[in-house]
Amino acid sequence: MSNISSIGIGSGVLTSDLIDQLAEAERAPTELRLDRKEAEVEAKLSAVGRINSALVDLRLPSRVLSNPDALNSLEANSSSSNVVVTADSAASAGQYTVEVTELAQAQSLSSAIYTDKNATTMGTGILSFKVGTETTNITIDATNNTLEGIANAVNAEDDFGVNASVIDTGSGFVLVFSAKETGTDNAMEITVTDTGDGDDEDPSGLSQFSFNASASNLAEDVVPKNAEFTINGVPVVRSSNTITDVIDGLSFTLTGKTEGSPASVSVAIDTDVVLERVQEFVDKFNEVKDILNELTEFNPDSVSDSGLLLGDSTVRTINSQLRAILGQVVPGLESASIRSFAEIGISSDSSTGKLSIDEVAFKKQLTEHPEDFAALFADQGRTTDAQVSFVSNSINTVPGSYAINITTAATRGEVSGSVSLGASTTIDANNDSLSIMIDGTTSGSITLTAGSYTQAELVAEMQTQINADETLAAAGKSVVVSLDGSNQIVINSNEYGSSSKVEITAIDANTTAQLGLSVVAGTDGVDVVGTINGVAATGSGQILTAATGDDSEGISVKIEGVAIGDRGKVTYIEGVAEQIVDKLNSFLEFQGIIGAKEDNYNSSLAEIALERLALDERVETLRARLAKQFTAADILVGQLNSTKDFLKTQFDAMAGITSKDS
Repeated sequence: MSNISSIGIGSGVLTSDLIDQLAEAERAPTELRLDRKEAEVEAKLSAVGRINSALVDLRLPSRVLSNPDALNSLEANSSSSNVVVTADSAASAGQYTVEVTELAQAQSLSSAIYTDKNATTMGTGILSFKVGTETTNITIDATNNTLEGIANAVNAEDDFGVNASVIDTGSGFVLVFSAKETGTDNAMEITVTDTGDGDDEDPSGLSQFSFNASASNLAEDVVPKNAEFTINGVPVVRSSNTITDVIDGLSFTLTGKTEGSPASVSVAIDTDVVLERVQEFVDKFNEVKDILNELTEFNPDSVSDSGLLLGDSTVRTINSQLRAILGQVVPGLESASIRSFAEIGISSDSSTGKLSIDEVAFKKQLTEHPEDFAALFADQGRTTDAQVSFVSNSINTVPGSYAINITTAATRGEVSGSVSLGASTTIDANNDSLSIMIDGTTSGSITLTAGSYTQAELVAEMQTQINADETLAAAGKSVVVSLDGSNQIVINSNEYGSSSKVEITAIDANTTAQLGLSVVAGTDGVDVVGTINGVAATGSGQILTAATGDDSEGISVKIEGVAIGDRGKVTYIEGVAEQIVDKLNSFLEFQGIIGAKEDNYNSSLAEIALERLALDERVETLRARLAKQFTAADILVGQLNSTKDFLKTQFDAMAGITSKDS
């Protein structure tokens, strides 16, 4: 508020400066108190922000360790540079001996030598390339019937298994056809329709590029070969030198033969990688402890110099709950080889609460007890029945062990024959075709290969031909064909449950009489029925899922086999890292204790702001009151001064008259 310039004119004492001084004297102690209180609250709010950031930083390595794959990082090594091996999360630890006797090769065919590549004509017609089961026709006419033209026409084809090139040998030009993929399955067969001279197999005109059973007019410079090797003495053949489908999780790349000197391949847990991930967790946890210790430090010599949050309930809660998780025996691991952090070499300092790792003990336990080690950190489900496997859990699943009881085992849809097969069965034009519906998908016409079959050979042929049907394969449907105890054909869907169905929709004239198969809808499959923790669970195929609202909620198990009744227990273990993630989420969520503390401090700052406004209003009220009082007093003083001046004048006048009279 601006000074009232007229105040004090009458007295020269009750000035606006005096009003300002009195107003500030009224403001100062309260404002000092509010300043101190605001600084303290802002400092505490900043401290809570530091805790929040540190907890967020701790959550990331905790999440990493809550994934079992992070604790099962495998390292694959090979003793030979001719066998390169890598492992992913699906692999298992093991030792293997790999001996490579043959490398896969891609076929290469070459023409005769010509004096030029783009002038001499090669005839016209169609080059039909068959690679595997795919055939590609390439038209050769007057626009492209040179070596270079043919090569360009071949290379212009999309999704084609052949490359073509013209090589300058120094003494002429050669057209080379190379298979893009290795292996005998990718061998090339070239058939020519020669419209130039009408002869499709002679070594002149376009037919000079024929390479098939009838005419081999190209030179086979590289013979197609499969990779041949053994793993632990078991022979393996693949079309490629890169093999990913022999052992789950392992990829082999063959670069040379190892005859006489097999490669020793080891797959083991990479303890250094796991240690690095756990060390990151420990480091971030220790950063949290450093901040909490700093903010709650007690200085016995000067309480005012103690930590900002000494005695704060939120900090006590965070400290106690994290300490409880890290110091516990993990529920479900009471009888395991590893039960707590202390047993893997992670200890806590008694004075600071910070963690440290004994690397030797850590790596020893990780190597010797990898499953228990993983369960110490991450979620894990265990079952006591060999034919019951843990599938999943949910965020609502309470750690613990739950009994499983089955009243109905899951089955597959099936069709059964009505004729017992003899030792030998002949397949011919009268019993070689059928159509079948699997799980709602109907096949095309399926044809069995004609011939004489033993019982085992016949069921294998039927299974192969049904599963080779394009319509069924595209829908992901397949069957298992077997014989029952009476040697009658049984066709089962590979799916379990109420959606599993098999129906024969068409057959040949003699199929029923000779194979016992009729146009008929088979028996549908049923879903598993049972309880988990004594509560009715939901079955879908072989998967049984615990009821909502029960402690076991979210647990799903796969029930294999046909046994009913007690099927043991499923135990859900929530590891330390998963518990830490859950706890941090509860701290950091919108309505968590961190947010509540920040809201509390922000409310305090808002209250301080309101107090400042109230102080401003009170001081301004005082200022106005003083101004009014000072003005009134100043007027009175002015009036008194006027009276004084009048009286002085009168007295002076009277004094003058008296002086003249005398």
